[in-house]
Amino acid sequence: MILDTNALSAFADGDAKLLRLIEAEADLALPVIVLGEYLYGIRQSHHRARYEQWMGEVLPLFDLLAVEEETARHYAGIRHELKAAGLPIPSNDLWIAALARQHRLPVVSRDRHFQAVKGLRLLAW
Repeated sequence: MILDTNALSAFADGDAKLLRLIEAEADLALPVIVLGEYLYGIRQSHHRARYEQWMGEVLPLFDLLAVEEETARHYAGIRHELKAAGLPIPSNDLWIAALARQHRLPVVSRDRHFQAVKGLRLLAW
Protein backbone atom coordinates (compact mmCIF):
# COMPACT_ATOMS: atom_id res chain seq x y z
CA MET A 1 0.00 0.00 0.00
CA ILE A 2 1.06 3.56 -0.73
CA LEU A 3 0.83 6.19 1.98
CA ASP A 4 -0.25 9.67 0.98
CA THR A 5 1.15 12.64 2.88
CA ASN A 6 -1.77 12.88 5.28
CA ALA A 7 -1.40 9.18 6.09
CA LEU A 8 2.34 9.59 6.68
CA SER A 9 1.63 12.49 9.02
CA ALA A 10 -0.97 10.45 10.89
CA PHE A 11 1.55 7.59 11.14
CA ALA A 12 4.11 9.99 12.63
CA ASP A 13 1.54 11.17 15.15
CA GLY A 14 0.61 7.61 16.15
CA ASP A 15 -2.99 7.69 14.87
CA ALA A 16 -4.44 4.44 16.25
CA LYS A 17 -6.95 3.87 13.41
CA LEU A 18 -4.27 4.32 10.78
CA LEU A 19 -1.83 2.07 12.64
CA ARG A 20 -4.48 -0.70 12.75
CA LEU A 21 -5.01 -0.31 9.00
CA ILE A 22 -1.34 -0.65 8.10
CA GLU A 23 -0.02 -2.93 10.88
CA ALA A 24 -0.68 -6.16 9.02
CA GLU A 25 0.74 -4.84 5.76
CA ALA A 26 4.14 -6.23 4.93
CA ASP A 27 4.71 -3.97 1.93
CA LEU A 28 4.54 -0.25 2.63
CA ALA A 29 5.41 2.11 -0.19
CA LEU A 30 6.19 5.80 -0.15
CA PRO A 31 6.28 7.89 -3.32
CA VAL A 32 9.18 10.33 -3.49
CA ILE A 33 6.49 12.99 -3.98
CA VAL A 34 5.06 12.21 -0.53
CA LEU A 35 8.53 12.22 1.00
CA GLY A 36 9.15 15.67 -0.48
CA GLU A 37 5.80 17.02 0.74
CA TYR A 38 6.40 15.61 4.22
CA LEU A 39 9.94 16.96 4.49
CA TYR A 40 8.70 20.36 3.37
CA GLY A 41 5.95 20.26 5.98
CA ILE A 42 8.22 19.34 8.85
CA ARG A 43 10.63 22.16 7.96
CA GLN A 44 7.85 24.47 9.08
CA SER A 45 7.03 22.52 12.25
CA HIS A 46 7.93 23.54 15.78
CA HIS A 47 8.75 19.85 16.28
CA ARG A 48 11.05 19.61 13.27
CA ALA A 49 13.86 17.74 15.03
CA ARG A 50 11.49 15.10 16.41
CA TYR A 51 9.83 14.51 13.02
CA GLU A 52 13.16 14.41 11.18
CA GLN A 53 14.43 11.81 13.65
CA TRP A 54 11.22 9.79 13.27
CA MET A 55 11.50 9.96 9.48
CA GLY A 56 15.06 8.71 9.60
CA GLU A 57 13.96 5.76 11.74
CA VAL A 58 10.94 4.69 9.68
CA LEU A 59 12.09 5.45 6.14
CA PRO A 60 13.82 2.06 5.82
CA LEU A 61 10.41 0.40 6.39
CA PHE A 62 9.17 1.78 3.07
CA ASP A 63 9.76 0.87 -0.52
CA LEU A 64 10.58 4.32 -1.91
CA LEU A 65 8.83 4.71 -5.27
CA ALA A 66 10.59 6.89 -7.83
CA VAL A 67 9.05 8.50 -10.89
CA GLU A 68 10.19 6.91 -14.14
CA GLU A 69 9.05 6.75 -17.75
CA GLU A 70 6.25 4.28 -17.05
CA THR A 71 5.01 6.52 -14.24
CA ALA A 72 4.89 9.46 -16.64
CA ARG A 73 2.72 7.42 -19.03
CA HIS A 74 0.28 6.59 -16.23
CA TYR A 75 0.30 10.25 -15.15
CA ALA A 76 -0.59 11.40 -18.67
CA GLY A 77 -3.41 8.88 -18.92
CA ILE A 78 -4.91 9.74 -15.54
CA ARG A 79 -4.64 13.48 -16.14
CA HIS A 80 -6.33 13.09 -19.53
CA GLU A 81 -9.15 10.97 -18.03
CA LEU A 82 -9.78 13.41 -15.20
CA LYS A 83 -9.69 16.47 -17.44
CA ALA A 84 -12.19 14.88 -19.82
CA ALA A 85 -14.44 14.11 -16.86
CA GLY A 86 -14.05 17.62 -15.43
CA LEU A 87 -12.52 16.20 -12.24
CA PRO A 88 -9.05 17.69 -11.79
CA ILE A 89 -6.99 16.80 -8.73
CA PRO A 90 -3.81 18.42 -7.38
CA SER A 91 -0.69 17.76 -9.46
CA ASN A 92 1.23 15.95 -6.72
CA ASP A 93 -1.75 13.65 -6.18
CA LEU A 94 -1.78 12.88 -9.91
CA TRP A 95 1.79 11.60 -9.56
CA ILE A 96 0.85 9.57 -6.47
CA ALA A 97 -2.10 8.07 -8.37
CA ALA A 98 0.18 7.29 -11.31
CA LEU A 99 2.58 5.42 -9.04
CA ALA A 100 -0.32 3.55 -7.44
CA ARG A 101 -1.66 2.51 -10.82
CA GLN A 102 1.81 1.57 -12.08
CA HIS A 103 2.56 -0.61 -9.06
CA ARG A 104 -1.03 -1.82 -8.64
CA LEU A 105 -1.17 -0.66 -5.03
CA PRO A 106 -3.96 0.96 -3.01
CA VAL A 107 -3.51 4.50 -1.70
CA VAL A 108 -4.00 5.23 1.99
CA SER A 109 -5.34 8.77 2.20
CA ARG A 110 -8.12 10.95 3.53
CA ASP A 111 -8.22 12.84 0.22
CA ARG A 112 -11.47 11.73 -1.38
CA HIS A 113 -10.50 13.11 -4.81
CA PHE A 114 -8.49 9.90 -5.33
CA GLN A 115 -11.90 8.22 -5.81
CA ALA A 116 -12.14 9.97 -9.19
CA VAL A 117 -9.20 7.94 -10.52
CA LYS A 118 -10.49 4.83 -12.29
CA GLY A 119 -9.01 1.57 -11.08
CA LEU A 120 -7.47 3.13 -7.98
CA ARG A 121 -8.31 1.63 -4.61
CA LEU A 122 -8.54 4.20 -1.83
CA LEU A 123 -8.15 3.13 1.78
CA ALA A 124 -9.31 5.75 4.28
CA TRP A 125 -9.23 5.51 8.03
